[in-house]
Parts: sequence; C-alpha cells; structure tokens
Amino acid sequence: MNTLTLQAKARTEVGRKTNALRVKGLVPAVVYGAETQPQSIVIDRNQFAKMYKAAGESSLVELVIDGKNALHVLIHDYQTDPLRDEVTHVDFQSVDMKKEIEAEIQLKFVGEAPAVKALGGTLMTSLDEVKVKSLPSKLVRDIAVDISKLVTFDDVIRLSDLVMPEGVVILDDLHLSVASVTAPRSEEEIKALSEAVVEDVTAVAVDKKKEEVAVEGQEAVAAPADKKVDKKVEKKKE
Repeated sequence: MNTLTLQAKARTEVGRKTNALRVKGLVPAVVYGAETQPQSIVIDRNQFAKMYKAAGESSLVELVIDGKNALHVLIHDYQTDPLRDEVTHVDFQSVDMKKEIEAEIQLKFVGEAPAVKALGGTLMTSLDEVKVKSLPSKLVRDIAVDISKLVTFDDVIRLSDLVMPEGVVILDDLHLSVASVTAPRSEEEIKALSEAVVEDVTAVAVDKKKEEVAVEGQEAVAAPADKKVDKKVEKKKE
C-alpha cells in the first residue's frame, strides 16, 4: 500500500482570523471520524495541492498532526476561492483501517477507440466515477477504462467490464453503460438539423415581432388618454 503523507498542525484560529492563515499560504482544515475527536488543524497550501494531485479523493492519506498524531484519512471535501483558484478549506475523514468503507472512485479513460479513429464516430461517456466498497488500504486514485475495446458502433463498455483492484467491489448497477461510440451524422441528418435551426430562429423572430406590435398597440391606446388629461390640465391653468 502506497500511502501519501501530509503534515498538519493544530490550530486555534477560527472565523475571520483564519484569513490571516490563508495570506501566509496556509489552509484551515478539520479532521473527524474514526479514532479521533473533531480537530481544527492547518496545512500548507502547496503541499496539499501536490498531495491532492497524486491522491485525489479516494486514495488514503496519512495525516500527521504536530509530528505525532498520525491518522489515516480521506479527503472528504474541500473549498476553493473562485477568483484565485486556491484551496481555502479542507475536510478530512479519518477511517478505521479494519473496516470496509464506501467511496467514489474516478474513472480514467485510456487508449483509443477504433470506432472513433477508423470509422469517424464520437466517443460518448456516461459515467465519470463509480461507487465502491472496500477496506481503506485497497482504495485507489482512479480506475482505468480501456476504450480500445470499442471497435464498432454496437460495442458498449459497462461497469461489469471494468477490471477492478483486488478487494474492491462495485456497488452501482453493473449493467450501467460507461462508454460507447456513436456513428457520424449522415448528410441528410445534418441538413435536417440545419433546417430545424433555421425554423427555430425564424420562430423566435416572429415571436419578437409580435411582442413589438403588442407593445406599440398598448402605447397607441394609452396615447389619446394621456392627451385628454393634458388638455384638462391646461384648461384648469387657464
């Protein structure tokens, strides 16, 4: 088992005070779960980014707090600053190494589909992750999906076709489609699609014209009434 390690320190800063940590390149975090009480900690942003790139959310991480308390954790959740694209907070879930857990593992599409390369089709993927159950030590970052098996437009890769690591069991419906290749559109289909787009644009233009006419009609009806009021006002002034 290749376990990644991340160093952390206990923290007392909460609320707005955590902003000062972020300025220093640190990230406030929490850890909870098996074999630990909920703890507030802080980690180095750059170290976390490198570790997450290697681990993802389904690989086991050894979280070492203050150089002594080592916990086996999963990255349960994290938040980012949408403007700076920086991690601003992380939730770690501690796990019991002797008990099976459920997790989501990313699917990684590898290879090249002959139905795409030779027949000009389009690769269609319907899943990007799969729900599994296993011991924490058996979890992996991703599961490879070999799309070179898609030779014709009739070929379909299902969850039952995936080669899973030993001890990892899929919990999702094994009949679910993962990937397939659709045939390229014929000239008739492309022409029909273009005509449908033109019809939609024309319909929108007609609807817009109707709205403009309706607005003009409302203004025309309102105009005489406005003039009548103006005359009464002028007569009173005289």
